[in-house]
Amino acid sequence: MTLLPQASAAPASKTPSLTKPDTTDAPEDLILPARDIFDIEAVTRQLETAMAEAGDAMAARRAAVGVLAEARRQGREALADAFATRPFAARPVTRAHAWLTDRIVTASFDVARALHPLHNPTEGERLSLLGVGGYGRGEMAPHSDVDLLFLTPWKITPWAESIIESMLYMLWDLKLKVGHASRTVKDCLRLAKEDFTIRTSLVECRRLAGDTALAASLKERLWTELFRNTAPEFIAAKLAERDARHLKQGGQRYVVEPNVKEGKGGLRDLQSLYWIGKYVYGVQDAAELVGRGVFTDEEYAEFVRAEDFLWAVRCHLHLITNRAMDQLTFDMQVEVAERMGYVDGGGRRAVEHFMQDYFRHATRVGELTRIFLTAQEATHLKSEPMLTRLLARRKRARPPYRIVHNRLDVADEAAFLAEPVNLLRIFDESLRTGHLLHPDAMRLISANLHLIDAKLREDREANRIFLDLMIRRGNPERALRRMNELGVLAAFLPEFAPIVAMMQFNMYHHYTVDEHTIQCISTLAQIEREELVEELPVASGILKAGVNRRVLYVALLLHDIGKGRDEDHSVLGAQIARRVAPRLGLNRKESETVEWLVRHHLLMSDMAQKRDIAEPRTVRDFARAVKTKERLDLLCVLTVCDIRGVGPGTWNNWKAMLLRGLYTATEEALATGLEDLNRGAREAEAKKALREALSDWPQTELRAETTRHYGPYWQGLPLDSHVRFAHLLRGLGADEIRTDLMLDADRDATRVSFATTDHPGLFSRLTGALALVGANIVDARTYTAKDGLCTAVFWIQDAEGHPYEEARLPRLEQMIGKTLRGEVVARDAIKDRDKIRKRERAFRVPTSIAFDNEGSEIFTIIEVDTRDRPGLLFDLTRTLAAANVYISSAVIATYGEQAVDTFYVKDMFGLKYHSESKQRALERRLREAIEAGARRAVS
Repeated sequence: MTLLPQASAAPASKTPSLTKPDTTDAPEDLILPARDIFDIEAVTRQLETAMAEAGDAMAARRAAVGVLAEARRQGREALADAFATRPFAARPVTRAHAWLTDRIVTASFDVARALHPLHNPTEGERLSLLGVGGYGRGEMAPHSDVDLLFLTPWKITPWAESIIESMLYMLWDLKLKVGHASRTVKDCLRLAKEDFTIRTSLVECRRLAGDTALAASLKERLWTELFRNTAPEFIAAKLAERDARHLKQGGQRYVVEPNVKEGKGGLRDLQSLYWIGKYVYGVQDAAELVGRGVFTDEEYAEFVRAEDFLWAVRCHLHLITNRAMDQLTFDMQVEVAERMGYVDGGGRRAVEHFMQDYFRHATRVGELTRIFLTAQEATHLKSEPMLTRLLARRKRARPPYRIVHNRLDVADEAAFLAEPVNLLRIFDESLRTGHLLHPDAMRLISANLHLIDAKLREDREANRIFLDLMIRRGNPERALRRMNELGVLAAFLPEFAPIVAMMQFNMYHHYTVDEHTIQCISTLAQIEREELVEELPVASGILKAGVNRRVLYVALLLHDIGKGRDEDHSVLGAQIARRVAPRLGLNRKESETVEWLVRHHLLMSDMAQKRDIAEPRTVRDFARAVKTKERLDLLCVLTVCDIRGVGPGTWNNWKAMLLRGLYTATEEALATGLEDLNRGAREAEAKKALREALSDWPQTELRAETTRHYGPYWQGLPLDSHVRFAHLLRGLGADEIRTDLMLDADRDATRVSFATTDHPGLFSRLTGALALVGANIVDARTYTAKDGLCTAVFWIQDAEGHPYEEARLPRLEQMIGKTLRGEVVARDAIKDRDKIRKRERAFRVPTSIAFDNEGSEIFTIIEVDTRDRPGLLFDLTRTLAAANVYISSAVIATYGEQAVDTFYVKDMFGLKYHSESKQRALERRLREAIEAGARRAVS
């Protein structure tokens, strides 16, 4: 409909008369008394007075807008204040916002009709105003859209067009976000048949004002001519829409920044369920679905609790941001948790308690929605074609089970419940037959979790079945995820209950702790099925050679079970494993190995990512910790699964190379003896390899190259780096800086090599140059030769964690050159880049600085664990340089917002930092630099 600049109106000389207000239609369950939200009689009097005093129709409309804007402002403020005192009162506040909007919309409609009176209306000049979609349902968050349908019996008349235009201009002036359509009943039926979005919006249409009979006619014809006979196609459309929506939102219920409205287990899932219920059964209220047998009283009560919680979260999001915000971003999570009254406790932040509640509700919404939709799908949608069923013949179910609509159901409930072990056995039967669980079976399980008691948990057969679900059927992920969602896993393994839906408030972990655990076990099963041989050759080879699978699966199941408490989760998890492993049927030796793996499940990852594995003592210390090849193999596989289970993109070639290097070196050390790990032998081998690679060089130059470097240079770099540096150093001038950039595919990074004359602070300057081009440094080495020349190599990645594209390398090299030549001062230029984004400022990472003089034969190891930011490494290296600290190498590990930067250093005399006073002084300077940079990053 084309809107006119100004709609025709009643003559200005006549005072427009408003419809007498109806003060009896206010719902009783609003968060405030209706009069405190919108005083209908008072606002009507104000409108009449303001319009009477206006000089013309346009002025009357502006005056009406002024009155309604003030009434809306006061009403919204009153609702916000009331909600602040009752932060969980979602249903009363969403209905109150809808009722306030009703009053504004109907008042605008009355004003428009007063401005365009119709004294002798014809049959065709009837107009009905309806709310559709969420607004039609009578639920609104503070900034929800207002979706309106203007309904006419036939083609729209000039009078109706004038009413609609005037009203819409008023609503837009009131800053309402209005979606609108003007249609006849016939148009609605035709368009609803063609478009499921329109059809869905009409499922919950609600008359607001205007012709009552017209609105009733639409509802009746929708039911008799469209809804009644098209349930299967509507259900199929909603299922397809749900799948597409979930895929768009990340496909996981446990996305770290979930969308409260569109995400998996969110409000749209609930609304889809209600739409289908109303469409299929013709009910007007979701509560009526209980009477139709769709839900039990308990299930509906759970839905109401989940819906209230999700609506409360959404309303708080809208109020905090003052806009229609549905994404629960990191910074919003902290604010919403505070508004809803959550507090720190039990070793966890308030936001983590809040998000655990959120994910528990989302899980239950997902499970109940699945039960409902599966039941509707089975009842109303066509079954698989006979040919498909014949080609995919599955095993028959054993008593007391049966196959119903291609799903595993319980044939005899009494026999099933007579043996509580069946609450576990049904999952094994599901995997054996290849059938998913029937919704009736899921309901039966959920309703009888009380049968999983202490006696069943100690039952040998029950524990055998549980262990077989992981190690025997080849698809443990499916069984564990369904058991977790139905509450069986926490019931059978009470130690697992605290980590169900437990969110870790950081940017590193993509999943809740229970989902991460299941993802880890899924990865192990994939390796066993030989699906990841190319990606994970070492882990695949270990499993193919044979390990104790019972130990590995149980260790993965329990490795994070101690999280969320004040104690170290590895220590607490090991204590829990000591009790649980024997209960699951593991013998004493197996149980001890599981306990050791849980206690040390971070050891290999920390050694590989936070220490220099070219340092012989690193390998020696790690080998002494694992002691046996069996434990090394088990820990290696567990570590790989743990890292891959963190989330998409966490595992990469860099981590693979580090772990592979540590595994290979430790395996060799365990086989040949720790005494073989000496620097001399490795140095001699490296020099011999370089002579062979540079066999065409003159002997004098080759001798100069092999004698100019100290031992750590030969032990810390691979042959290709030695060759590269030999060419860079060949004929190097006194003030010359040579740079070489190349892709290091094995490490999934770009390798930047520098050759120049050594001078104090060089490592810091190089770090600053790379920081200015936005490079993420993942590893670094620097070596001073006997003749005063310096070689440095950095492995860098772009902002996405990938090597730089070849086309970007020339510009990268140019910028690095400018910085090293002093044309750009890194300290000044980096200030604008060293910022933390607003949504990431809510994360807390306490700073810890540790000195280790035992982990290296030559160097002191300084480990700095703190909040990451773009300029952190430059600040740290600049501070160390200013304190006359020589940096030999830096190992950089990043875990989301947390950075662990490890430096191998000596003092200006080439000695370790043994003095505690020197250590404390250096720690103080580093902390000051970190704190100053942190303040700058949020300014």
